[in-house]
Amino acid sequence: MSQYRFLIVVSLAASLLMVGVGMIVPLLPQRMIALSGSMQSVGYIASMFALSYIIFQLPMGRMADRLGVKPFLVSGYILCFMSGLIFYYAETPEMILLGRLIQGAGEAPVWALGPALLSLAYPDAKGRVIGIYNAAIHAGLTLGPLLGICFFPSAASHLPFLIFAGLCLVAGMVTFQFLPASASRAGVKQEPGLRALLALLRLRDPQLTLIGILLYGAAYGSFISVLPAYLVLFKGFDSRSVGVFFALFYVAISVSQLIAGPLSDRYGRTLFMLAGLGIADIGIVLSVSLPHPWIYAPLTFASVGLGVFGVSSMAHLNESVPCSLKASVSAAYYLSWGIGFFAGPLVIGWVGEVLDPQSGYYFLALLMAGLGCVLGVNVIQLKKRVAVE
Repeated sequence: MSQYRFLIVVSLAASLLMVGVGMIVPLLPQRMIALSGSMQSVGYIASMFALSYIIFQLPMGRMADRLGVKPFLVSGYILCFMSGLIFYYAETPEMILLGRLIQGAGEAPVWALGPALLSLAYPDAKGRVIGIYNAAIHAGLTLGPLLGICFFPSAASHLPFLIFAGLCLVAGMVTFQFLPASASRAGVKQEPGLRALLALLRLRDPQLTLIGILLYGAAYGSFISVLPAYLVLFKGFDSRSVGVFFALFYVAISVSQLIAGPLSDRYGRTLFMLAGLGIADIGIVLSVSLPHPWIYAPLTFASVGLGVFGVSSMAHLNESVPCSLKASVSAAYYLSWGIGFFAGPLVIGWVGEVLDPQSGYYFLALLMAGLGCVLGVNVIQLKKRVAVE
């Protein structure tokens, strides 16, 4: 049991946080409208979260490499606890936006530093443990909305925000109490600095990986924002159908990462990165072509592809740097993902308005197919170069 202590502690803490996140995210837009009286203000909820989430990634990653991962994980949970209290007591829209800024800064280390720590603790099973960690996150996101519907059917209830704060506090206490002390300075044996990281990321292979991660973030962001609206307006979905889609999306992401993680340990990351892009690409194209309820199958298929690419690309990028830069490269991963998550839905929505609603998703699929081709050519060239040497 002791050999899995790192994995159990960080996965349990992250899952507790995400149960709370799943409970409050559906309530925030309605709370914002009630306080501001404006539909337009709802868009700022996502923007404020993404802003702090993106800004804090690289500085946090560099400091975690120097000072250790554990203090930043604990601090992240404390910040999320504070954001929950702000949501609960908020009486103005500005307070909601402040809470989202703090929540974004708090979730940044949870998403990024957990995989970095696990890659150091389990160097021979990166894909497997990162897949389990990401699956735990998405399991929490799946369970949270279901608990919210069962116990708090009224959208006017403020109690879920207080429960969110409590779950964040428990997650922070679990991390502080049970995460081994060795996690405090997990990767500080060398100090090559940010310049060494930037030099590594200027190489072609990491650059292509980061572009793929950006597209992954764009697809993920669109699946939980503009796609549900598209399904309601053009595919005949109602609120229950959208709920089924979200459940399938999170379950598919979780299960695919659990399976693809250990397989990528055995058969190589690039194969699963290419497979993930291809599966997601096919699923996206088919999903905008089929009617309800047949659309569930390609949407789930695309979600599987996103999960496969997500876990394999994270492990692949992680293997490109020394131990002293694990937190920094994990932060670079989520910086790219966060930019895609923020900008992707905006671009897809804009293309859909200029042309037609399906065009934005065809455009995303075209970009993913193009990147897959470039990645494939790059793999062939690398194999030829190795054979010559």
